[in-house]
Amino acid sequence: MLSYRHGFHAGNHADVLKHYVLFSVLNYYNEKDKPYWYIDTHSGAGLYDINSEFSEKTGEYHEGIGLLQKEKNLPAELFNFLEFLVQFQMDKKLYPGSPVIAQKLVRSVDRVKLFELHPADSEHLINNFKGQGVKYQIQKSDGFQGLISLLPPSTRRAVILIDPPYEDKSDYKTVLNTLQEAHKRFATGTYMIWYPLLPRDESLNLPNKLGKAFKNGNFLNVTLSVYEGQHDEFGMYGSGLFILNPPYTLEKELEKLMPVLVKTLGQGEGANYTLESSAK
Repeated sequence: MLSYRHGFHAGNHADVLKHYVLFSVLNYYNEKDKPYWYIDTHSGAGLYDINSEFSEKTGEYHEGIGLLQKEKNLPAELFNFLEFLVQFQMDKKLYPGSPVIAQKLVRSVDRVKLFELHPADSEHLINNFKGQGVKYQIQKSDGFQGLISLLPPSTRRAVILIDPPYEDKSDYKTVLNTLQEAHKRFATGTYMIWYPLLPRDESLNLPNKLGKAFKNGNFLNVTLSVYEGQHDEFGMYGSGLFILNPPYTLEKELEKLMPVLVKTLGQGEGANYTLESSAK
């Protein structure tokens, strides 16, 4: 079963996909002078020590970002992402979660809104942002409800990451309902919905439900499978991102980079990716 706490999985293959896309989207938003908000519904602790006993319980880092860091002759986009991560590994071997990636990329005019319900992780998150100023707001509360309460943002520009643990099967339905309600209030934001690939109906059906719900919208759906998932197995064999209102540059970027991620992170012949666009 997936662990509720992000730290168990820090730097794994799912983080590589999710965090690279987040890195790309935020850099795209930074190309315009207009301010924006970054909203993270399930923030985790924000920063993780890969060598800690906590992270070494699973060691997923070594089969994720660790493999990418060993690869030579990467495309410039992935090389730039790895160069960005170097700043976290100067003194200790740290890996940033999505809130800290955003912290390093947003500008003085932008605002960051973070939610984390887990008692321990929310305390770590607060400590990791201590002294950073008023542009960062952290709430120990439910991110699904918190997101709705913030929309529409005063900036009318926002990047929103919805990244629940999916341990509770109801999360799948809540993700769909939350995205539909959020879109009613704020239709132009870039929404990134992460989901695991599991041999479970709820997991397999979620991207189809999202696609049907926003069939008239602009979206990308990308998945990375590191091995072939079997219906009689239990475990996360990959992950996906459903991106509503993606940057227009992202599709071609992923067409170029996903084969590289499959080659680098794949754990067998069944490794593959999919990339679906509403424009096709």
